[in-house]
Amino acid sequence: MSRLNLDREFIPVRIAVLTVSDSRTLDEDKSGDTLIALIKEAGHVVADRKIIHDERVEIANQLKSWCANSEIDVVISTGGTGLTGRDVSVEAHRDVYEKEMDAFGTIFTIVSMKKIGTSAVQSRACGGVANGTYLFALPGSPGACRDAWDEILVHQLNYQHMPCNFVEIFPRLTEKQRRK
Repeated sequence: MSRLNLDREFIPVRIAVLTVSDSRTLDEDKSGDTLIALIKEAGHVVADRKIIHDERVEIANQLKSWCANSEIDVVISTGGTGLTGRDVSVEAHRDVYEKEMDAFGTIFTIVSMKKIGTSAVQSRACGGVANGTYLFALPGSPGACRDAWDEILVHQLNYQHMPCNFVEIFPRLTEKQRRK
């Protein structure tokens, strides 16, 4: 069972937020705004924020750029995870991942089922790691962003979360690179 170990000091994580949309601007980006508020409320740092179009190469290039930036630990994208022809965030993420976290999508589906029933089958939320950076692709609704944050990410991005969390294994994500 999960719990907090308050003997451990909280470690703020530096998170970039990417909204994938052909039509939204910063003024209309409710999902991005939701993530920014949740990140700050949890005590983490918003390292960067961008909106780009539903273009696989553009998305992948932005993810790669952020993964190469030592000031960014995590990237959360919102939008482009559905089933339509323009939804290419998942493919772009997978172009970048060194390792995919299959369980992230599964757990997100379980969380979504409680809220939206079988409509959860239409989401392709995913997570992975590249160049020592965690990457997550979430649906483009504020509710889905809140669900992913409140039920999964707020816990896994908290060093105090036990029995394990993403923060404590940051130093080990690039072990293969160090061995070369």
